[in-house]
Amino acid sequence: MIPYPQFDPVIISLGPVSVRWYGMMYLLGFAIGYFLIRHLVRLRNVPLDKDGISDLLFSTVIGVIIGGRLGYVLFYNLPYYLENPLQIPAVWEGGMSFHGGLLGVVVAAVLFCYRRSLPVLLTGDVLVTAAAPGIGLGRIGNFINGELWGRTTDVPWAMVFPGAGPEPRHPSQLYEAFLEGAVLFTILYLLQRRKAPHGVPFFTFFALYGLFRFLVEYFRQPDAHLGFLWVNATMGQLLSLPMILLGLAGIWYCQRRQGAGR
Repeated sequence: MIPYPQFDPVIISLGPVSVRWYGMMYLLGFAIGYFLIRHLVRLRNVPLDKDGISDLLFSTVIGVIIGGRLGYVLFYNLPYYLENPLQIPAVWEGGMSFHGGLLGVVVAAVLFCYRRSLPVLLTGDVLVTAAAPGIGLGRIGNFINGELWGRTTDVPWAMVFPGAGPEPRHPSQLYEAFLEGAVLFTILYLLQRRKAPHGVPFFTFFALYGLFRFLVEYFRQPDAHLGFLWVNATMGQLLSLPMILLGLAGIWYCQRRQGAGR
């Protein structure tokens, strides 16, 4: 067993204002995403200038916040929020869904592309590639916060997380950071460098994220108020299956469309 490092979740406090590691991970993810978008826009010849990139990033940030919160409300704790509707906007109290945030980003990006007459799939390729490092950093933020821990285990690298009881558990946040961040970004970036057909990186993101999340859920402790659902699957797995199917269908469509255009 490896001792869990005792992180102070607060980096620095200035009077009533506290800067936390979790928020810093998100800010760092958005900063990296911005510079990656600038690089990928040049690489793939997307007609966006600096101001356009800033506007696109702002739109997707709004999509993440609204979609992530509504996704959590609908997928993870709907009965509570039906009884307490005034708590729905309280994002500062925690409760965000990745799958909801992804839907929010897709909606925001599609609307942005139509307003600017941009190619939707190519713009989507750029966005998902730039988003992968931020996803990995977000999982590292979960690890620092000691939240979303894994299931109990006896593997040599197990950890005892504060608030999770005395049992050693999988550091599943780090599994996700590696797969959903480092591995996913590497694959998507290689597809971009090789000038994959428009839409292939976008749908590859759906397929691989869904697969990685589905697999890691076998090591991650399900939400206490949900537990195991249909055929002992977790909510994360049930939400990831449509992503995998959509991703595979989209890759097939994009490859077929390129072949038909030759």
